Amino acid sequence: MERYTLKNGIKTIIKKNNNTPRTAVVLFSKLNKDEEKAGLYYLLTQMLFQGTKSRTSEELANELDENAIELNVEKKADYIRFKLLCLNEDINQALEIMQDIIENSTFNDFEKEIEKIKGEFEADLDSAKVKAQDEYYRTIFPNHAYGVGRNEILKAIGSITKEDLMSVYDDIKYSMQKNIVVVGDIDKEVIIPLLENHLGDLKVSDEQSERKELEPLTENVVSIVEKEDANQAQIFQGWRVPSVLSEDYPVLSLINTIMGASGLSSRLFLELREKQGLAYTVRSVNEPMGLGGHFFVYIGTEPKNIQVSINGFKKEMEKIMTEPVSDEELENAKNNAIGKRQFYYQTNLIEALTIGYYEFSGLGYDFEEKLINAIKLTTKEQIMAVASKYLSNNNALCVLAPKKYLEEANLIK
Repeated sequence: MERYTLKNGIKTIIKKNNNTPRTAVVLFSKLNKDEEKAGLYYLLTQMLFQGTKSRTSEELANELDENAIELNVEKKADYIRFKLLCLNEDINQALEIMQDIIENSTFNDFEKEIEKIKGEFEADLDSAKVKAQDEYYRTIFPNHAYGVGRNEILKAIGSITKEDLMSVYDDIKYSMQKNIVVVGDIDKEVIIPLLENHLGDLKVSDEQSERKELEPLTENVVSIVEKEDANQAQIFQGWRVPSVLSEDYPVLSLINTIMGASGLSSRLFLELREKQGLAYTVRSVNEPMGLGGHFFVYIGTEPKNIQVSINGFKKEMEKIMTEPVSDEELENAKNNAIGKRQFYYQTNLIEALTIGYYEFSGLGYDFEEKLINAIKLTTKEQIMAVASKYLSNNNALCVLAPKKYLEEANLIK
């Protein structure tokens, strides 16, 4: 693995994996300011494939398909990410297409794309789980960009103008902190000139972030969503945790494995589904982000089981904070967490995404090895201490169900 800085100042990491047929290139662009209108960055990522000065949207799609080039753009909480995967011999053509959409998109079907997004989001919100999760994020991150979901975007997207879009498009080209990761069977002497040629006109910025800081949760917050046609109650309960830079991140990752991320062997699955028969789906998620994250538990259950499910969450949270895990459970959790990471890491694209995320976040491109070592060294005492540090704090609870069952659970007075 080698670091290199392009002439335009973009820091680049190159990792050569011999005898792999496809090369992955990932470009991260950091969001240093919040959207003025909800959905602006998301709309931008969708519009980038609607045609350029030299290619219509159909021509662009056909060229990518005919050459087996995978190229997409994603808006995440802290960055916009371009993902490119192609056969080694097609890297020049793939980078030229990537350059074209970054530099020459026309946004000709602007109004059409807005209507398409409205339709997609309205359809998404017909899903009880999606609707509840949207509300949960708004509740755990109130008045913050992290909490903006489909509802907020639907309310604001009609007010977005083409001038608004062009402004953030220029940010991608001429400002924003950026880094690039390349993973594949390709030599530095080959890829560097191609990156200089196709991405060398991009500019980088060292401007400090203007994003709004997260305000602490000063009390437990409950949010309810009445949905009369819901066959399942959707329950999300979450606690704030620190950013990915926290020294507690490895321990929180292991707590997540123990609680709900290890499938059939996780505590939530065994206790709430297997023993009590409460769950159709039950899991936990640890999601650290740049400004701070959250740890949440989720269950989809029969509406009559709302209160017993919430009580089940409470019992399991108290247990992880007060009772040491057994030697066997700790060892199994470590093996599960590490094994999944090693399995997940086996493709050039995933490796590029992971390396890029670590470098972008300030952890360093070699953080994966440090994370695995930290997980291996995690003790029972650390698990209880870190769980108590965060999971005993104020939380956000979101429940979606028919009104009758919300009333029975005393969530509607």
